[in-house]
Amino acid sequence: MIKTYEFPQYPYIRSADQDAAVAVRRPVVIGGAGPVGMAMAIDLALHRIPVVVLDDNNTVSFGSRAVCYAKRLLEVMDRLGIGERLMQKGVTWNVGKVFFEEAPVYSFNMLPEEHHRRPGFINLQQYYIEEYLVDRIQQLDEVDLRWKNRITALEQNDEGVLLTVETPDGPYRLEADYLIACDGANSDIRTMCGLKSSGQIFEDRFLIADVVMDPKRFPPERWFWFNPPFHDGQSTLLHRQPDNVWRIDFDLGWDADPEEEKKPEKIIPRVKAFLGDDVEFELDWASVYTFCCRRMDDFRHGRILFAGDSAHQVSPFGARGANSGVQDTDNLAWKLALVLNGQAPESLLDTYTEERLFAADENIKNSTRSTDFITPKNEASRQFRDAVLNLSRRYPFARSLVNSGRLSVPSAYVDSSLNTPDRETFSGNMVPGTPSTDGPVLRNGREDFLLSCLGNDFKTLWFIDPRNPPSAGELQQLALLAELELPIQTLLVSSQPLGLVLPQGVELLVDTLGVVVERFDGQPGSCYLMRPDQHVCGRMRTFDADRLVAMQRRAIGY
Repeated sequence: MIKTYEFPQYPYIRSADQDAAVAVRRPVVIGGAGPVGMAMAIDLALHRIPVVVLDDNNTVSFGSRAVCYAKRLLEVMDRLGIGERLMQKGVTWNVGKVFFEEAPVYSFNMLPEEHHRRPGFINLQQYYIEEYLVDRIQQLDEVDLRWKNRITALEQNDEGVLLTVETPDGPYRLEADYLIACDGANSDIRTMCGLKSSGQIFEDRFLIADVVMDPKRFPPERWFWFNPPFHDGQSTLLHRQPDNVWRIDFDLGWDADPEEEKKPEKIIPRVKAFLGDDVEFELDWASVYTFCCRRMDDFRHGRILFAGDSAHQVSPFGARGANSGVQDTDNLAWKLALVLNGQAPESLLDTYTEERLFAADENIKNSTRSTDFITPKNEASRQFRDAVLNLSRRYPFARSLVNSGRLSVPSAYVDSSLNTPDRETFSGNMVPGTPSTDGPVLRNGREDFLLSCLGNDFKTLWFIDPRNPPSAGELQQLALLAELELPIQTLLVSSQPLGLVLPQGVELLVDTLGVVVERFDGQPGSCYLMRPDQHVCGRMRTFDADRLVAMQRRAIGY
């Protein structure tokens, strides 16, 4: 049915593991080659961990599915190597507008600050992001992506996981030090483990209609209607995608017959009522969906770890599904790499659940509230919602109560056991546990951005007054930090070049606009230690190498 995209067919290739006399052991096996599974594989590969990815299909996801990707996901994809490709194909947007009946009630901006590399959001069909992830995997020797390989059974002990894998050539056995389940909301791996997700199932149905039409019809913004006259007083959401495709979501109510509503003869009149009889369009793809907000109690089950929809699910309002799933990979990959390399205790993996369970609860709370506002379950709730919408036309206080989907933002692990609490006073948002903000810098005389410089290692940000540069003894301490078994490299942040010869593992960033200094409250002498996932470990007002090492040890679970 989809005419705007040609689905690739990836070949099934027989693995040498299938001919082995005994099960071959691999450090990490990932079940599922969706966006979360492939992002996890790439991240581990960048940490030099060999990975096998097993998927029972041989192509990318059918249908546009997840389409809204937030700034934080784009920043992670920059680190994984496909961020710019997503930007080139995706539709960039920062502004959202909310309408009540036919009138606009307010608008919002997902990136009100200037001087960030990435926008608040882009829209891009899920099949594109999966295709680009496959292409990136093919550049990495550490990832073995096996199509038409389905996990049908597993056994776990203290040493690892033994898998039975079905292929077109029959079954084979494969061992893994760790198995990561990225096999979606109806996770077979979760079922095989005898585990479950619990939460709320919503009695709501929505129709997705992807239509091809003139891109000039609407601006590239998120538009949401409450009680529109063209849709029986329910709700409608509009997003622009690449290839002149527009996604329209129609609230159908629980009593709608999903099979009937997917028929073109039912969809086309709805779209015409919305667009008008004079607008030409072509139906590209359609689906009717229901949703739930639920999660597992623990995302770690011995040597098996769960990520993405296999671990937690949310309603689509707020674009928190794929975005939070990729943040799972961002959190887990560096921890698992340290454990496998013997550089951190295995208990560090428990902090994956600690931190991402907090994030899942945050997402579920916001998603549930959005759903309840968008689809009121009783007359009192509907009257409250409509009163809020009416008031929001004139009164700013009411606009904070309008909930058309609290859009995805990264979680700050402010209560994480891996943080080192502040001893000194700082202002601003960069508290321990928070993901790094961004800002423009000069790196080796070239324009760059802070997040690109942080990479995926432990890094110190040391804010320097160029009139009082580091001494020779301090530079020697920085060089020693970069030579630790688990290196801490340093980024010196200054308003101008320092004229120093810097040792290996130390780099100068020139913050000509003062944006980075302002966002970190980077008074001269201030130091931040950043985790490999670019979250703040801890900070101090005066450089102290011993404190930095102590912060790092705490951040890796000691």
